[in-house]
Amino acid sequence: MPTTPPPEGAARSAEAVQAEIRALMQETGGWLWGPTRQRYEQLRDEWVAAVRGEMTTAA
Repeated sequence: MPTTPPPEGAARSAEAVQAEIRALMQETGGWLWGPTRQRYEQLRDEWVAAVRGEMTTAA
């Protein structure tokens, strides 16, 4: 079944968000505070939503 690209503004995949989380953790050496902590929490929430969306799509 062919896949179509997601519409503009659509949520990113869990894999894409996880890659950004890993990059953030590597850049900070695992230390999260201030704006870095806030960015991590935003990414975490986005990742959770993406995983839930992928599970719903798979079901």
